[in-house]
Amino acid sequence: MRIRVISSRNEILALNPTEKIVHFAFRPSNKDIFLLVETCPKLEIIQLPKSYIRTVSRAIEMFLEMQKVQLIEGDVWGHRKDINEYYTVPQSVISKIRSMKAEGIPNEKIAEKVAHESKLSPEMVFYILDRKYLE
Repeated sequence: MRIRVISSRNEILALNPTEKIVHFAFRPSNKDIFLLVETCPKLEIIQLPKSYIRTVSRAIEMFLEMQKVQLIEGDVWGHRKDINEYYTVPQSVISKIRSMKAEGIPNEKIAEKVAHESKLSPEMVFYILDRKYLE
């Protein structure tokens, strides 16, 4: 699973329209978010660092809700944009989630444990749990 990391406004128009998960490494304006949703019609998740998510307006939250785009808090720890424009969730994390789910562990416990161990946000773990990555 790959997360596209955007580090400047200039990158938004150059994005692949099939991007599903995007992480803003800068504080986006309302205009940036509108442009992102317009550029990437298949967008499912916008991830923002904790300090940035608090500044998102209620209007943008409602707009994203209407577009069926989740706004989640989180970071991409240790990612270097100069090396790769994507942060890839390690296969070991996906495998761990898969095995915990197969053991019948509740999703909340899986999210808590994996988020603590992998530095993924609990919301991102829930997203992975709900998707086909585990099949």
